[in-house]
Amino acid sequence: ARIASRLLELQMRAAAEVATPAECTALEPQIRSMLDYMSDLSRSIAVLGELTPRALDLFSGLGERLNARLIAAALRSAGIDAEAIDATELIVTDDRYGNASPIEPDTRERSCARLLPLLAAKRVPVVTGFIGATRNGVPTTLGRGGSDYTCAILGADLDADEVWFWKEVDGVLSANPKVVPEARTLPRLSYAEMGEMAYYGANVLHPKTVQPLVHRRIPIRIRNTFNPSHPGTLIDAEGDGESVRAITAIKGLSLITVGGPGMLGLTGVAARIFGAVARAGANILLISQASSEQSVCFAIPSNEAEKVVSELRCELDREFAAHDVEHIGTIAPVVIVAVVGSGMRGTPGIAGRVFGALGAA
Repeated sequence: ARIASRLLELQMRAAAEVATPAECTALEPQIRSMLDYMSDLSRSIAVLGELTPRALDLFSGLGERLNARLIAAALRSAGIDAEAIDATELIVTDDRYGNASPIEPDTRERSCARLLPLLAAKRVPVVTGFIGATRNGVPTTLGRGGSDYTCAILGADLDADEVWFWKEVDGVLSANPKVVPEARTLPRLSYAEMGEMAYYGANVLHPKTVQPLVHRRIPIRIRNTFNPSHPGTLIDAEGDGESVRAITAIKGLSLITVGGPGMLGLTGVAARIFGAVARAGANILLISQASSEQSVCFAIPSNEAEKVVSELRCELDREFAAHDVEHIGTIAPVVIVAVVGSGMRGTPGIAGRVFGALGAA
């Protein structure tokens, strides 16, 4: 109860800074009701001694629901007609609590029915990110990047001309500015380039979260909340075709090598190696095989290396006994450096310059 009272106090203090007294008066019972419900739920969980994924999703979505109402009140106080809407009314998901996936065409039908009349009436919908609900109305959350995912889902289902993501940077940068101070904002990227950059560690939109927009070929723009005059980065199907767009890196990796003279022509060995890695629950970020087919190497996060090596030794026990496989080696730490650009294909000299720079370093 003390926590709920404190949260109510903080919410109303924030509301007093951005909303009129009348809006604050209307907002207070809404906030109080949600916090009281969460307090009751907390006591029930304490009695049971168990926090289920379903209950955790209820708690995880509370901040979004509170803030949507606060922002709507602020907009109305500024003379903009606005309405707070919980995405549980719009986004229909499966019941994988903590990492739910949207169900179509149900989500599209609900979103269009609920939001298009508001837009036609020039009322701004302030929709919660990160949350949805099952067909039975049980709240869920969308997992990593859930708020961006919500934006992409709604933009795609409403057939938006363009979807803007407001961040704390001027757009997508050509490199990590903490490592490369002269990194610059990229004016335009292709969907494929963005996906490569995200995969190899760049702080851009996660490919999964914008898949609905990519599927419908809706352009994406990343803008800076704190520098709204900056044009940001436009991401679309074509990009601008330049050869090298960005350089990214992933640290904290281990390089695992499985090798032996008997691997040459050994049918199915690669499938068994990667099957063992999958059973260990590890994520492979890079794969390379020697042209002689006598070794396979791959990069994984270092904290997963010990378990992966153990699983590989169990899987390849017979091959070790027959000396078909003779070693499983680990090199750590290693870093993957990725040079990204759709225009590199067919451009002579890029690889030479990359490896020349590595040699000079």
